[in-house]
Amino acid sequence: MTTPLPERAGRRCHNVLNPLHSTHYFSPDLGREMAAVGIADERGAYFAARAAAMGAVGAGTVTATFYNFRHTLVAEHVPAVWEKAAPETVLAARLRAVDATLRRLLGEDLVASEEVAEAARLALRAAEACDPSARALYAAHADLPVPKAPHLALWHAATLLREHRGDGHLAALLDAGLDPVEALVSHTATGRGMAPKWALGTRGWSRQDWEAASGRLRERGLLDEAGELTPAGAALRQDVEARTDRLDLAPYEHLGAAGVERLTGIVKGLLTTAFANGAFPADMIGKN
Repeated sequence: MTTPLPERAGRRCHNVLNPLHSTHYFSPDLGREMAAVGIADERGAYFAARAAAMGAVGAGTVTATFYNFRHTLVAEHVPAVWEKAAPETVLAARLRAVDATLRRLLGEDLVASEEVAEAARLALRAAEACDPSARALYAAHADLPVPKAPHLALWHAATLLREHRGDGHLAALLDAGLDPVEALVSHTATGRGMAPKWALGTRGWSRQDWEAASGRLRERGLLDEAGELTPAGAALRQDVEARTDRLDLAPYEHLGAAGVERLTGIVKGLLTTAFANGAFPADMIGKN
């Protein structure tokens, strides 16, 4: 008999896989590799690295699939980045950056460990059950070859699982009536999202945009005057995550309860090491 997944087991697994994927976005290795192929601007490097799997797409596609970036910011860099480096060149540069980043954050012994190889096998098995329907970013990455090195295969699988959940999450946000800035504001208000200075600094929105979105959330009774979620706001965010869980259930059911628990445990250990080695800015998450 198959053991049922514990409640939120898939979400807990995602919550360690997602930052493993994201380490390269905060790494000097990405900037170095992207500059070497002609994309020296930090924001342009991010848009190119994440969008390249979709091909030489335009700003509209990037804005739609990334969701919470201001379109004018995206359009400053896309599609111009493809004139500097073709998507295939960007993807190769990104993988070199991931390789360097993981080796630096985890160390050579951990990168070459059996635990990493086991985690790669588990994560790839989970990704077998991902559904590409209406999931553009996931589907694009699913067309890419699986790297041979176990640590890169693990990162690739983490990327598939991250984008699969992310695409479903956007559907949940739309259904909840949260526009891109409202989604950022309400997530930050939970205490688990990006601090405002990071959200504004990386997504292209102004302080006026942030305050306007906060006002709309207050009008809906979702945010109070202090910027905290009301009971209704907290319930809405919880519902968004629950809907996202349902849309993202298949890969974790496919892996099974024991496999999900093992994968979560291994990657949590990897993240502990990565965090200790400065993988992310200390002030990135929080309400201030």
